[in-house]
Amino acid sequence: MASTMCLKNIAVLALSLAVCVQATLGGITCENLDHDACAFAVSSSGKRCVLEKHVRRSGEEAYTCRTSEIEADKLKDWIESETCIKSCGLDRKSYGISSDSLLESSFTQKLCSPQCYGSCPNIVDLYFNLAAGEGVFLPTLCAAQGANARREMSEIRSSGYVAPGPINAKLTAPGPINSVNLATDYPPVEVAPAQAPF
Repeated sequence: MASTMCLKNIAVLALSLAVCVQATLGGITCENLDHDACAFAVSSSGKRCVLEKHVRRSGEEAYTCRTSEIEADKLKDWIESETCIKSCGLDRKSYGISSDSLLESSFTQKLCSPQCYGSCPNIVDLYFNLAAGEGVFLPTLCAAQGANARREMSEIRSSGYVAPGPINAKLTAPGPINSVNLATDYPPVEVAPAQAPF
């Protein structure tokens, strides 16, 4: 029990030291962050940091922190606190971020809790944008906890729907596509020559 507390204290101290060193050196650069501080951090340029996992030829796992192309809204030089990571139901060793987590009711409950939604603007901004990309308004999803939450989440699930293209009378759908002879089935279209402007 005492060794667990000691390890937690060392981890908090290391994270605090990393923040102080970054502030002293002039800002956060994702590539300079340790993998324990990378996920949910924002660089001094306002780009989000992402943790990547690589497997070496020896089979050993290696972790690197990289700058993503995703911009944080009005945030720079930010390393997310452990309190927010826990309150929002996240994991420091997340590899990439997906809107799929919004489909999990237990995650959505933590994200929408006052401890997360009201206190962790970096995480809320990230998931607000992920939800918006799926056509869902995060405050509406949070307000719909319960019966309406399933409907809001089904909107996320159905966001991958692609509308069918135009159907040609020569082709039948659904079913197998019939072979088409371009020379006989589609006569060439004559195009009028372009006229010069007066």
